[in-house]
Amino acid sequence: MIIMINKNKKFHKISEVAKLLGLVNSNNKAMTHVIRYWEKNFKDINPLKLDGNIRYYNQELLQKLKLIKHLLKDKGMTIKGVKLILKKGIYSLDDYHSFNVKEEYLKKRLLGKAKKILNKIKRIKYGKKNTH
Repeated sequence: MIIMINKNKKFHKISEVAKLLGLVNSNNKAMTHVIRYWEKNFKDINPLKLDGNIRYYNQELLQKLKLIKHLLKDKGMTIKGVKLILKKGIYSLDDYHSFNVKEEYLKKRLLGKAKKILNKIKRIKYGKKNTH
């Protein structure tokens, strides 16, 4: 059921959002607990609550949830990592794809390996024994 608060905003119930995100179990039942868990961990996920705490999600929240699901489930990121991305102001999949998440990590890793190689070369050059 889609609720219309005004002409431009559509709101979905939590079970609809779960199904839109593909969060269903083998019996095709919506796994709403996953979305509620994400609400606890991501302050940006603030659904409208009406009629005895029934959650209603607008398109903006749906896009954020799509990004969170993509990063957690498809990319295997941690909640902490996803929070860092959201902190950088990336709230949609299009923004995410134009931002290289791993760039900083890979740069640090490459620099670390380069330093180790240089140290080994220096040890060989000056006749010292190689150690890990």
